[in-house]
Amino acid sequence: MALNTEKNSYTVIFAIIMVLVVGSLLAFVASQAKPLIKANERYEKQQNILYAMGVHENTGANDVEFIPTDKVEAEFAKYIKKQFVIQGDEVSEDDQAYLIDIKKEEAKAKDGDYQRRLPLFLAEKDGEEIYVMPVRGKGLWDAIWGFVAVDKTMTIKGVYFDHKGETPGLGAEIKQRFFMDDFSGESFLNGDAFSGIKVAKGNNDPKNDDKTDQEVDALAGATITGDGLTAMLQKDVKMYVPYFKKLN
Repeated sequence: MALNTEKNSYTVIFAIIMVLVVGSLLAFVASQAKPLIKANERYEKQQNILYAMGVHENTGANDVEFIPTDKVEAEFAKYIKKQFVIQGDEVSEDDQAYLIDIKKEEAKAKDGDYQRRLPLFLAEKDGEEIYVMPVRGKGLWDAIWGFVAVDKTMTIKGVYFDHKGETPGLGAEIKQRFFMDDFSGESFLNGDAFSGIKVAKGNNDPKNDDKTDQEVDALAGATITGDGLTAMLQKDVKMYVPYFKKLN
């Protein structure tokens, strides 16, 4: 007996079979791609940490070029001498500290009984010790994040910033070289006190020559993103101050 393809039941059965087949294929592809996705996440974090401390492949004045993925693990192992996890008064070494999800740690810390884990990376470049801290905050539209590299006096050696959905040509410029380079040489400390660094509108220092004012010139038309970045640096970097006070 010939199959009646005009019946509604045939259409429904065919649709169900196609959903099951396509769903199974997608699940299989996702499971196969998961290790690659995880590897790329590791490489990206390593690239960002290295970029913040000045290990990159920039050649031109405006370049933001990372260490390639096929080289980044070796370079990370070369420059990152120790990885720490700070949790309250306890400091421990953990060679997987760079994989800590600081977004999840911040969420857990909303429970007053939980002390969040703070990753900190001790690097060495050109004979100098450099400490790299992850930071995360909120821009105009969505999350902003990055890494800040400092010396033991909490003077910035370099930064890397990124965002999820800031406006192109405005807030999205936080990941441009001309903006990130302005942070180098600024200090989080005013004397012995932590004061943070402000992304300031109209600070009368457009070339950022003054490295003693704890201010970086703001991006035009990106006030809310700049305020979010200021708050991010204040909130997250401040948590590391007790460690640096012990260090000094």
